[in-house]
Amino acid sequence: MTRFVMRVPDLGEGSVSAEVIAWKVAAGDTVREDAPLVEMSTDKAVVEVPSPVSGLVVSVSGKPGDTLAVGSELAVFEVEGALEGAGVPSAAPSARPASTAPAARPASPAPPAPPAPPVAVAAPAPATQDSLLPARVMASPATRRRAAEIGLDLARVQGTGPGGRIVEADLERAQRGTPGITEIPVIGVRRVIAQRMAEAKRNAPHFAYVEEVDVTDLEALRVRLNAARKAAGGESLTYLPFIARALSDALAGFPQCNAQYDAARNVLLRHAAVHLGIATQTPDGLKVPVVRDVARRGLDDLATEIRRVTEAARSGRARREELGGSTITLTSLGKLGGIVSTPILNAPEVAIIGINKAVERVVVHHGEIAIRRIMNLSSSFDHRFVDGYDAAALVQALKARLETPQDIFGDLTT
Repeated sequence: MTRFVMRVPDLGEGSVSAEVIAWKVAAGDTVREDAPLVEMSTDKAVVEVPSPVSGLVVSVSGKPGDTLAVGSELAVFEVEGALEGAGVPSAAPSARPASTAPAARPASPAPPAPPAPPVAVAAPAPATQDSLLPARVMASPATRRRAAEIGLDLARVQGTGPGGRIVEADLERAQRGTPGITEIPVIGVRRVIAQRMAEAKRNAPHFAYVEEVDVTDLEALRVRLNAARKAAGGESLTYLPFIARALSDALAGFPQCNAQYDAARNVLLRHAAVHLGIATQTPDGLKVPVVRDVARRGLDDLATEIRRVTEAARSGRARREELGGSTITLTSLGKLGGIVSTPILNAPEVAIIGINKAVERVVVHHGEIAIRRIMNLSSSFDHRFVDGYDAAALVQALKARLETPQDIFGDLTT
């Protein structure tokens, strides 16, 4: 039998580490080559890593939530025969060298110690009022504050620190034993989302801008196109492809909003092409698949590509290159869109456009009271690089295009 050590692989894009999400095997299991071994996460996606060999799993490294460096030990196998190239065989444990020094002569036994004098044992003191009071809880101010945050009574917590002091581990143990509380480790994509959102909010001074858009004419066009599509057995159009194309056209006049900030080099990268991120809710959390070269796509192509990349993200089939490289992001809560939202930037981008729910409202239209279909656009910008005037002007340009769809979809309105 040969012992084979598998190392953490480079999962793409020069990653230096990966996070363990879920092991498919355990020590003692027998696996076949290419069988699922472990799920690991990079900043872009969760990747299923297969076993490089067939054999017995001796040990695995890292539990779910642990981050391992590329090249560090991931799993150890026992395999039949010798292997070449697929991994690094483990080194045999080195034997401890024998001592060459002469053995020390045993010391003469020490004379027995004289017996200790008897010790008088005092009778227990009678209980007093003070001794009947509950013992003082020993815990640091930080531990007390944490206990108050999670609603734990420290008097009911068994301390394991020095002198019975309650420490953080005691709080965690007591919290796990509290009925009605379920611990959910923040790992994988959810951990990456949490980190990126916190970094984006902390590092970029967000500037929010909200505008209402009359999409009555756009809705009439969409209904007419969908009726024809239904008759032909095609898919219905949402607002997304219309807004994507209108935004791409509007950005031609505002290149400072179609940009990424490279913080490491302190450089702003303005892009001529619009690579549109589509914020998508998935079982693993929020992902942002990318529709590339929006300006070169027609309405049907846009609708098809938006559907393809979002479905791939939801099902976990999206490739790493499909989850990165966006230059501006479109986010929508669909029917839950509400009236106003404050989207957080998808760093390193400097702009994000939020779509709220389209509803019928009573408004003044051409000097008369009318019922029109209104949608709010809630957008955020990185105020370090996008001035308030330019942000508002971009949204106004987008509004103008959506309110007069014949300007950009003229061939569809005839």
